[in-house]
Amino acid sequence: MFCIKIPATSANLGPGFDSLGLAISLYNEVHIKRSSYHSISIKGEGQNNVRLKKYNLFVSIFNDIYRELAGKREMFRFEFINQIPFARGLGSSSAVIVSAIASAYKMADLKADKKTILNRALFYEPHPDNIAPAVYGGFVSSVVENGKVYSIKKEIPQNLRALMVIPDTPMSTSKSRTQLNKKFSMECAVHNISRASLLCSAFFSENWDMLKVASKDCMHQDKRMEAMPELKKIQKIALENRALMSTLSGSGSSFFTMCHEKDALMIQNEISKVFADFRVEIFTFDNEGYKISEKTDKF
Repeated sequence: MFCIKIPATSANLGPGFDSLGLAISLYNEVHIKRSSYHSISIKGEGQNNVRLKKYNLFVSIFNDIYRELAGKREMFRFEFINQIPFARGLGSSSAVIVSAIASAYKMADLKADKKTILNRALFYEPHPDNIAPAVYGGFVSSVVENGKVYSIKKEIPQNLRALMVIPDTPMSTSKSRTQLNKKFSMECAVHNISRASLLCSAFFSENWDMLKVASKDCMHQDKRMEAMPELKKIQKIALENRALMSTLSGSGSSFFTMCHEKDALMIQNEISKVFADFRVEIFTFDNEGYKISEKTDKF
């Protein structure tokens, strides 16, 4: 019996479309043990979703990988404790994919380094911006070359905070992607390339004052935020109140703001004054990625 714990992620980070992401200290946990019969229990996000018990992506991936590795089929009991909201731009699908693959290796008693888990996750999620920080934690810049992920990670100092604004309304990543422009001008391409480069440099050098300029995007954010104009107001409030950067989290609907610890409560209060119906929460950053621990208690 063991437990896997995996963080939520915020990806794109403005100009880093499908390439940049980071991990925050909001987690899903899965407890797994062998059983004489198959069973699933869910607490937290999705606990009232009957379909999630019948068609569970984690269980499907876990079983496929486990049968491949162990050469046999077995029954397991799964207990999910979900804190990552679904379809809110916080990497819930990537968390499921990565944790299912890592769990299958663990249950098959096979050691796999994180690079192996990441590259196997690419089969289920072709963009590495969420799966890479889910695996490694921290801030991660990634590319895909010949079917493999190449990533570099930077740990994020613990005196910084992630402020997440989480609306009740979900956004579909696949649907929002179809609404994006298919062609971009040379000017827009240079805009995003230069800012994504500066954004990476700012993270790795810890030159946080550069983030406000470096996080500007011209490829996807404005188009996606048309579906929820309130998000532009959230960004404006954050940037006017000492935020280091403020960007759409993934494809939305959540909004990610990075700030110094001393400014987090002020920004939270200012946003909450205007958007009382939205969750506005402060998190530290996760620098470890997924973690597996042995469990001896019964469930």
